Amino acid sequence: MNYAYIVSGLSVGLLVGLTGVGGGSLMTPLLVFLFGFAPTTAVGTDLLFAAITKTSGVIVHHRSHGSVVWKIVGKLCLGSIPAALAVIFGLEYLDVPKETITAIMSNALGVALILTSTALFLRNKLMKAALESDSHYPGRFDRFQGTATVFVGLILGVLVTFSSVGAGALGTVALFFLYPRMPSLRIVGTDLAHAIPLTAVAGLGHWHLGNVDLTLLASLLVGSLPGIWVGSHLSAKVPEYILRPLLASVLMLIGLKFAWPLLTALQLSLVPLPIY
Repeated sequence: MNYAYIVSGLSVGLLVGLTGVGGGSLMTPLLVFLFGFAPTTAVGTDLLFAAITKTSGVIVHHRSHGSVVWKIVGKLCLGSIPAALAVIFGLEYLDVPKETITAIMSNALGVALILTSTALFLRNKLMKAALESDSHYPGRFDRFQGTATVFVGLILGVLVTFSSVGAGALGTVALFFLYPRMPSLRIVGTDLAHAIPLTAVAGLGHWHLGNVDLTLLASLLVGSLPGIWVGSHLSAKVPEYILRPLLASVLMLIGLKFAWPLLTALQLSLVPLPIY
């Protein structure tokens, strides 16, 4: 095992415990920028890392709080699991150059981090708006509620499989939007329960593709598990109004760095051609 990886896992675990933000938005950029791993390896390893570390949280939410709405988890999985399998199938069988796959995953990671950062900035406002909403519990879309939930799961499945980011912060925000009257504890428990099968299927798919470093995974787990435990106990002593915006700002900067080639290409495509 590499002690630097263990320390990194400990650091990310502390931040996850303090802020509740999923490890993917923190761990994957760390593996790419600090240790020089390819985005494909960073994403694949982090997906299995997330599936393992989130399991204990779901057990607590299910047994102690009864806060997992399994019916909603099932609808999310109807969209996310087939989407994750489709992405893995495409990565394996479509004749796409490795450089193109790396670029796609880097851009997807950047977009996911930007969206996660935005979700962190707006989370309190979204929660307040949900509580003040006139929508009837449990859903916003009446008879189309199930279809909307499956569609959100599909989007999360594609994004998480490409980037390992989004199952936490983005999933929570999506559930706040879909079910504005659902209590926060149930939102968190339900999102966490959905993240486990999604990250497990996506992670095993990346393992099949050769994108998982098992030594790295073991080192990260050794550091992160105690880190999450310590961070969870310290979370009540650290002001959220300071830590969350700071973390969101860092994620925004990292996301912009990953997505800069894509943003530049979009900007160039929007520049009007000169008329002679």
